[in-house]
Amino acid sequence: MILLCATALIWPEWFVFLNQGSIVVLILAFVMLCMGLTLTFEDFRRIARIPKAVAIGFAAQYSIMPLVAFGIAYALSLPDYFAVGLILVGCCPGGTASNLVTYIAKADVALSVVMTVCSTLAAVILTPLLTQLFAGALVPVDSWLLFKQTLQVVILPVVLGVLLNRWVPRLVQGVMPIAPLLSVLGVCVICAIVFAAHAESILSHGAELLLATALLHGSGFFIGYHLAKLLGFHSQTARTISVEVGMQNSGLAIVLAKQAFPMLLLTPVVGAVSALMHSLIGSLLAVFWRMRITP
Repeated sequence: MILLCATALIWPEWFVFLNQGSIVVLILAFVMLCMGLTLTFEDFRRIARIPKAVAIGFAAQYSIMPLVAFGIAYALSLPDYFAVGLILVGCCPGGTASNLVTYIAKADVALSVVMTVCSTLAAVILTPLLTQLFAGALVPVDSWLLFKQTLQVVILPVVLGVLLNRWVPRLVQGVMPIAPLLSVLGVCVICAIVFAAHAESILSHGAELLLATALLHGSGFFIGYHLAKLLGFHSQTARTISVEVGMQNSGLAIVLAKQAFPMLLLTPVVGAVSALMHSLIGSLLAVFWRMRITP
């Protein structure tokens, strides 16, 4: 992520030609398809076996992050185009890399998968509604357009991936070893495209955006972990909830910003910086947890 984004800032011409048409949308749809390929119907059945943890993580995801994003945008007096981008990130579901970070942190990967699936499926309703609620006071928000876009680039590819896993398991098993890597690579390329398209603005406002996204994701990790501990969950589950709350699907935020707010040209930039920031914080936190002798 760091390497590609830095390259995009130094040599934007290497990526900027991809910032046209539906290329970014197609890349995100591919990322979500790869996520769907890793899921089975058994993953959905697990929800019934761990309802409390899933419910707490789900509620935290769609309450803590939108509220914190709105609060940070207000406290830092961000311009509307950055404030909307930050709120949109906060209203998105869990990130596609959260399962990998959960694994590195020696947390509950199965729970992470279930939580990511739940928040992703709910995004088709909650992301447009929460964006309307928190960003509607700043700019006009077409919640119906957001709904349609989320359905197209998230739900349909994930469902297709799950069905392919059911119908052609041998083919999926052949792809499985590289599917997670392709997903992460896809998000990195999306961010690099946005960095290249807005290199000058990112270099001008980089410190402001880094601070805003660091506060957002840092708060998500911190509050998610301590909320879970407060409610009596053991460390492994608390780590999982922390990662799920702190890591957002920033690729989705970028695509929705580009399509739903075409007049706010800098709004997608926040999603790209967000992806970089939550990847860094999540990875460092996972390594810290993994190295701890006691849970």
